[in-house]
Amino acid sequence: MPKAIRFSEYGDADVLRLEEVPLPEPGEGQVRVKVTAAGVNGLDWKVRRGYLSGGEPPAAPMGTGLELSGIVHAVGPGVHQWRPGQAVFGGSADRGAAAEYDLAAAGDLVAKPDWLGFEEAAALPVATETAYRTLRLLDVREGQTLLIHAAAGGVGLLAGQIARARGAAVIGTAATRNHAFLREVGISPVLYGDGLFDRVRAMAPQGVDAVLDCSGRGELAGSVALTGGPDRVVTIADPVGAAEHGVRFTGEAGSLAEAVTEVLPLVEAGRVRIPIDSVFPLEGAADAQRHSENGHVQGKVLIRPGA
Repeated sequence: MPKAIRFSEYGDADVLRLEEVPLPEPGEGQVRVKVTAAGVNGLDWKVRRGYLSGGEPPAAPMGTGLELSGIVHAVGPGVHQWRPGQAVFGGSADRGAAAEYDLAAAGDLVAKPDWLGFEEAAALPVATETAYRTLRLLDVREGQTLLIHAAAGGVGLLAGQIARARGAAVIGTAATRNHAFLREVGISPVLYGDGLFDRVRAMAPQGVDAVLDCSGRGELAGSVALTGGPDRVVTIADPVGAAEHGVRFTGEAGSLAEAVTEVLPLVEAGRVRIPIDSVFPLEGAADAQRHSENGHVQGKVLIRPGA
């Protein structure tokens, strides 16, 4: 039987178990994917800890993992755009990508180009769609200056590089150890912590046009003051603070297919890089989530069944 990561109670990473599960059967409009790699995201450990449960315990064992790459293994009724053997990447239908096989909605998959590796492809779906969506909300344009909180993470890195490709200047908060890498991809690094906004003002005396908060660590009030109003600030990490300060929070995923039409050509041309922070085997999923939860990740954390 195929294996998958499951948990039956909320808690720290130790609740994750590698279990044998039935081969998932694709339903109407679904595709079964033999998973090559799965991405690890902050939402994975937030769900695992029960932050989104409303206090209720899991009704049944749950999987983990929002995004994947792999090979189409079978298709369900009504699926005509995919066939077994095709290389794809995209979102999981059941937040269960950390598995040997998983299901995806046919419309949530994108064909993997031959030039793109499976690990790089698994790093793309969540970060690419989120970066594309937030930059659209902020309407970042050529000649503007964008500040990104937590610029060394997956979404921050993609958003910063896309904005640079559009002709914007980008400042990104990060730990000192990530500053050299941010400079390599065209993002001007700034150390977070006390005095952050004074340092940003010194770096951008012409002003900051927009702020993307990928951190969720209390920077929204200062960001609103920096830009002159809440309409120029978007957060993906602090819904409570967003409501308090009148800032837009966005968490509803859009179209990956639309996002990759801009991003994949930039990746192929070398204008956007997809750094892989670390790769863990399936049985190391708990360690992968601990690493993600500890923060200070440079790029994407991946899980690779069979690694």
